Amino acid sequence: MQYPKTRATTVLVVRAGGKVVMGSDGQVTMGQTIVKSGARKLRRLADGKIVAGFAGSAADGLTLFEKLEAKVKDAGGNLMRGAVELAKDWRTDRMLRRLEALLLVADREHILVLSGTGDIIEPDADVAAIGSGGNFALAAARALLAETQLSARDIAERSLRIAADICVYTNTNFVFEEL
Repeated sequence: MQYPKTRATTVLVVRAGGKVVMGSDGQVTMGQTIVKSGARKLRRLADGKIVAGFAGSAADGLTLFEKLEAKVKDAGGNLMRGAVELAKDWRTDRMLRRLEALLLVADREHILVLSGTGDIIEPDADVAAIGSGGNFALAAARALLAETQLSARDIAERSLRIAADICVYTNTNFVFEEL
């Protein structure tokens, strides 16, 4: 018997007004069933200087947090170098290659999307999102960032709320981390 996979969705990061805010919803699904509504998909790394979130398999996302933190530590706290080292391992290591999650990570200077295919994407804008509701949150955040003077936190919260109104895999039990 094959069991449905658990999935955690919708993580957004916004940089505005000298602040970096990452937010996520709390929903975890197994197949088409909601199995948890208050999950924590965000973590602070590198003594609180980096925020990270995951979308995809919960166990895989948590494993990747640990791997990224070790790589950043080995890189002397440099997020970009740590991300490059993780991406190399993730793409080439037999066990890591099977992990099914995306990471969204940010410090005060960089916002990065990391994937198991070796991708390290630094978005052009001061906003990025991953997960099922990620594109909805991303579109809302880009519009709010361009057309308002809202704080990074307000943009993140309003954008996640819009995503939750559209995406059935996104709820309104939000968690935020701020740098």
